Amino acid sequence: MSTIQGKVTLLSAGPGDLDLLTLRAAKALAAADILLVDDLANADIVTLAPHARVIRVGKRGGCKSTPQAFIQRLMQRYARKGLHVVRVKGGDALLFGRAGEEIAALREAHVPVDIVNGVSSGFAAAAGLGISLTHRDHCQGVTFVTAHMQDHGEPDWAALAATGTTLAIYMGMSRIASIAASLLDALPASTPAAVVQNAGSSQERRLVTTLERLAIDATAAGLGSPAVILVGGAIGESAEFLALAESAEGLAHAA
Repeated sequence: MSTIQGKVTLLSAGPGDLDLLTLRAAKALAAADILLVDDLANADIVTLAPHARVIRVGKRGGCKSTPQAFIQRLMQRYARKGLHVVRVKGGDALLFGRAGEEIAALREAHVPVDIVNGVSSGFAAAAGLGISLTHRDHCQGVTFVTAHMQDHGEPDWAALAATGTTLAIYMGMSRIASIAASLLDALPASTPAAVVQNAGSSQERRLVTTLERLAIDATAAGLGSPAVILVGGAIGESAEFLALAESAEGLAHAA
């Protein structure tokens, strides 16, 4: 078997602003020969790879996407030519980015793979809200879950609610009404909830509300993908939710 000189780096581009990239990511970009850029990554990331050929391989829910098998073939083809291929993924490459399939395909092809971690949009959303996803007074964990399963079904929301963890729901905006309704079967209507669109970027928009009003308020605010939905007691520690609760309490006393 011939020795493969090239390699592939699965690079986490973070949720938006380039200043959220790690130093390791910046070094990998500077050394890249080929850049395969995901649609959700900041378009300006190519400026950090001045010597690379840029190939855009967009993948976004509800839109025309580059087939996954084709992306995997591209990575193998260029790496076999002795090139350093950097596969740029939004958020963290290891969370809902189909990295598992790409790693398996590259290993089967005997192509070396490096992984560069980054900031996932769930963490960026929490930072924007000024909260911790875990909190000793509310929960001992956080569950990251996608609303879209391979068979087009949905997760068992009641079972997830029963864990008592903060729920960080990805790719759920097109189903936000059904998600909220399902969670309301297991959680109080007053459970704190939030939607953060374009988390970690200059276009970030935030909404804090209750689970009962989650779908109504998100729709009224015109929020859409890409966004993270957060549900759980820890969300109630945000300054925006505390202000909302104080306002509601004041109205109740006035009535």
